[in-house]
Amino acid sequence: MKILISADMEGATGVTCPADVLPGGPEWERKRGLFTGDVNAAVAGLFDGGADEVLVNEAHWTMRNLLLERLDERASMLTGRHKALSMMEGVQRGDVDGVVFLGYHAGAGTEGVLAHTYLANSITGVWLDGVRACEGRLNAKVAEEFGVPVIMVTGDDRTVEEAREYAREAVGVAVKDCVSRYAAVCRPPARTAADIRLAAERAAALAGRRAGAVLGPHVFAVEFDAEHLAGAATVVPGVSPDGERRVAFTAATMYEGIRCFKAVTTVAAAAVEEQYG
Repeated sequence: MKILISADMEGATGVTCPADVLPGGPEWERKRGLFTGDVNAAVAGLFDGGADEVLVNEAHWTMRNLLLERLDERASMLTGRHKALSMMEGVQRGDVDGVVFLGYHAGAGTEGVLAHTYLANSITGVWLDGVRACEGRLNAKVAEEFGVPVIMVTGDDRTVEEAREYAREAVGVAVKDCVSRYAAVCRPPARTAADIRLAAERAAALAGRRAGAVLGPHVFAVEFDAEHLAGAATVVPGVSPDGERRVAFTAATMYEGIRCFKAVTTVAAAAVEEQYG
């Protein structure tokens, strides 16, 4: 049994502010250890539950945040950019039996610690087939297309609540409770490690490849906080204006859709000016 861990950082133990997750600063260096601790707890629990192989896909920012030298030696880590499926790289290989969303966060336009969707700011909402979509929902749809169930989600309490809508069977672990976008009531790492490990052991029982299903076409809509970002995004083939500060596109599959969405966010990010957005 092979499990993929898609590991983001905003939802990790103790993380509450931008300095915790922006590479290069002292708080980021400190939180890298806590982030790695969450991953190790999940790895241990998955092996407790019968996993034979665990692949950790680094999914935050530069995708070079986890400390390899502290990683559980039974796991392997996919780190760095660029990857065909970004946060979900590896799910398309045909050998993954379940996926864990670790350190995830709430989506843009909703309440949650460091809530966003792909871009730290600039995006105020994303919709998939008419439903507001966080990264978890988007990634779960990608996994579904390849027949891989989401078996566990960790993050703040709002993230776990969101996950009940797109991965109802998944085991949820809240490592902190949202107070505001930049504040949370945090559990200490010894406690979250125990919670994550126990949950991962239970979650392993939910793993098992299923028949993949292409349920498209899918309609994506992305709303920005400035009109010029929407205009910039329309240079991506197939992406059209969809109202004020908003663009939309249709994709035959989630594989194609998530790749187009990544292109849209990359182009929009390049159009952001430092002071004026």
